[in-house]
Amino acid sequence: MEGSERVYFELFVRVSPMSPSPAKTSRPAYDSRRLQRIFDRRAATFDEVAFLPREIAQRMRERLDYIKVNPASVLDAGCGAGDDLPGLRERFPQAPVFGTDLSQAMLGRALRHDAGDTSWRRFLPASIGKALGARGPRFAQADFSALPFAAGAFEFIWSNLALHWHSRPDLVFPEWQRVLKVGGLLMFSTLGPDTLKELRGAYAEVEAAHGVPSARHVIDFVDMHDLGDMLVESGFEIPVMDQETITITYKSPQSLLADVRRWGAYPFQRESDNPAARRLHKALLGALEARRRADGTLPLTFEVIYGHAWKAVPRMTAEGHGIVRLEDIGRGPSKNR
Repeated sequence: MEGSERVYFELFVRVSPMSPSPAKTSRPAYDSRRLQRIFDRRAATFDEVAFLPREIAQRMRERLDYIKVNPASVLDAGCGAGDDLPGLRERFPQAPVFGTDLSQAMLGRALRHDAGDTSWRRFLPASIGKALGARGPRFAQADFSALPFAAGAFEFIWSNLALHWHSRPDLVFPEWQRVLKVGGLLMFSTLGPDTLKELRGAYAEVEAAHGVPSARHVIDFVDMHDLGDMLVESGFEIPVMDQETITITYKSPQSLLADVRRWGAYPFQRESDNPAARRLHKALLGALEARRRADGTLPLTFEVIYGHAWKAVPRMTAEGHGIVRLEDIGRGPSKNR
């Protein structure tokens, strides 16, 4: 990244439980194979833009400082190259940490990233190694909405800037809820609708000026309030959501586009290398150039959404029978139950 300036604006919003919006299921169909190919290709250069998820991971850790949790098992959902795993292991040294990601290439980098931490185990007798347990992370290549873990396998799920890659978060949250134990904590960050607004605006101008039908050039991002609704609908309680806007600045349109490609969010569709496509690309560079600020930099916006919630105690059995807890007997009806 060529830009050296970062500007931060923060807005904290508490989400109240509401019914899910019908619009949530109108997003494009989820293509896991295509997404896997994108990140398999991006894996080799992703470290060049890993400064953003690393920064967000630090902010998530600061939020976690205010939450009392001591899990016996941890899952990093969408672990990518494994950058967050050392921090999770340091915070929860007694808990096995698992990582899962859709991209085999990303998981390969995560394995190499962690190899030095457990290599000493090969010198131990098998009986001693089994007694010590597997301290290091374990990895699984899997889709968010179809995890290869038993129900209630984890007490803490961490997911950093990964949820937005799945076009159906309303299918992801129930799966995360399934693999959490009752009372377990989910903590995640994702990107909101204002993300890459400068790029979307530049594309819209170019398409209008050249009479080209409008197309989707970046992935869709879900609104914070809709995510809060989905959490409640999926069996989580006490959801806390907040957001902030991070602006990364660049010296040229080319460097801005290069970073967005490395993140994997652009282009949504593969561009053709023909004269018409080259003309549109040149026009896109001009439209981005027109957004240069008074200080000479080009801004790129990221709306970062943070959320955490607890897996609620079930109110119904799988057969549809109501569950009454002993501590609730004798209490009157409550609006919070």
